[in-house]
Amino acid sequence: MRMDEITIYADTREQSSRVVAILKGRCTLHEKQLHVGDYLLSKRVAVERKTVGDFISSMVDGRLFKQLSELKENFVYPVLIIEGNGLYDTERKVHPNAIRGAIASVAIDFNVPILWTQSPLETAEMLIAIAKREQLDSGKKNAIRGRKKARSMNDRQEILIAGLPNVNTSTAKKLLKHFGSPEKVFTASDDDLKKVDGIGPKMAKKIRHVVKKNYEKSILED
Repeated sequence: MRMDEITIYADTREQSSRVVAILKGRCTLHEKQLHVGDYLLSKRVAVERKTVGDFISSMVDGRLFKQLSELKENFVYPVLIIEGNGLYDTERKVHPNAIRGAIASVAIDFNVPILWTQSPLETAEMLIAIAKREQLDSGKKNAIRGRKKARSMNDRQEILIAGLPNVNTSTAKKLLKHFGSPEKVFTASDDDLKKVDGIGPKMAKKIRHVVKKNYEKSILED
């Protein structure tokens, strides 16, 4: 197998990483500003790479889940790679339970697989292994997606409903299938909401509270 038959696209923000330097000698690498993800390995697979330090900071500032949402919207198989050791070091001043909660959310709520690597070399080898499986073993061709795919009306409605308390994309779909439209979801009573699989009394109450509560202007606004 010729490694130059494998093509990987790396985001320009990764160009100073050792991962990119290693990939340049192992495959055909294209560096380009990507709208989503750090590495594109096929039409179906995009990877977000986080060192342990970046994982913590992106978890705290909210970037992590925004990035994962965009990955899921644009690719069939999004992947998160967490690189390095010491994720639970007390020096990071983030409680281990908060970190475990974030990891659980990635795996369960977002349904995004997490791959753990120890070093940039191992990350590069993992990227090549996935790209090889996608491009050579399966006979698929890698293609850059320069633009985000246009969202369908269903996608927009699911995103709208997924903004409700404790509602992920899967639950949003169930709500829309049950009620037929976002408007009917928003006007549904507690009892009606509880008829949907996965929605109990507490969740129904939280949804109704958000929908009914008057918007409060911030004291920081004019």
